Amino acid sequence: MSSTTPICFLRVENPHHEIQDYQRGMPRWCPGCGDNAILASVQRLCRDEQLPPEKTVCVSGIGCSSRLPHYMNSYGVHGIHGRAFPIAQGIKVNRPDLAVFVTTGDGDCCSIGTAHWIHALRYNTDLTVLLHDNRIYGLTKKQASPTSRLGLRTNTTPRGALLEPLNPLTVSLGVTNVSFVAQVVDWIPDLLHDLVRLAYHHKGFALIRILQRCPHFMDDEFEPWVRNPDRVLVLEHPDGITLDPGLGKIYRNRQKHDLHDIHAARKIASSTDPIPVGLLYCNSDVPSYEALRRPAVPNSASAVARLLDQEFDKFTIWPAEHE
Repeated sequence: MSSTTPICFLRVENPHHEIQDYQRGMPRWCPGCGDNAILASVQRLCRDEQLPPEKTVCVSGIGCSSRLPHYMNSYGVHGIHGRAFPIAQGIKVNRPDLAVFVTTGDGDCCSIGTAHWIHALRYNTDLTVLLHDNRIYGLTKKQASPTSRLGLRTNTTPRGALLEPLNPLTVSLGVTNVSFVAQVVDWIPDLLHDLVRLAYHHKGFALIRILQRCPHFMDDEFEPWVRNPDRVLVLEHPDGITLDPGLGKIYRNRQKHDLHDIHAARKIASSTDPIPVGLLYCNSDVPSYEALRRPAVPNSASAVARLLDQEFDKFTIWPAEHE
């Protein structure tokens, strides 16, 4: 007597994702807003790296910039004001297999979220951080932000801002365990994409400050730099960015920069004219927080059950006959 054993072959293919697979809804930003360029760069990176949408997470706080998760066909968390970093850290530490992006604004990050920003740098959790800096509170209709220039007249500073602006680059470069700091502008999309790609591949807290235009409230804030490419300083390094010949003809003001020299990075970060763009500092030797807290022996189902039983036994009330 003979019998046959049925065999089932399941063929699973990894689907190829087009850029449309990462798009959701129609962005409601103003026409010409730099947020549109940033969103396009993130979606382009996801397409190039073939990131599974179900294993990609975008986390934000509050503000115009923080609407980005709504337009990504992936998992997303639109958190509360200034709290994007602890949410993203919790996700990454518990699910290190996920690609986690943080999108935040100059108000969301550099005002109410400052403490979280500083400690997120110190923890060096593996996150790709996009700091949208248009130097104004746009969502609340033209209020001065921490990065607003001195003398700027807004609804909260009708006689002009009294304080010098906070510089997110120099602040970040002064924090212990800083491992990746870059700056770019929204009107050079190829450089924006290149830096987002570098930040994604960096194993640690990768911060990109993106100077972006707000066409509604700050329509001429960056116009002198847009019109005169020589007022943009491109930082080049073999491990950073290099311009292709086409862009090189436009942006001729270039400088070789040692991205491992934090002192040189701090000096360059202080410049506002010309605006430096590129990777200012990178140190891949700084361990990420999730790597430091990872147990030497991974938890198994049996180990978890055993530890739970031990804890429950401390509070168990046994019947008299058990004694």
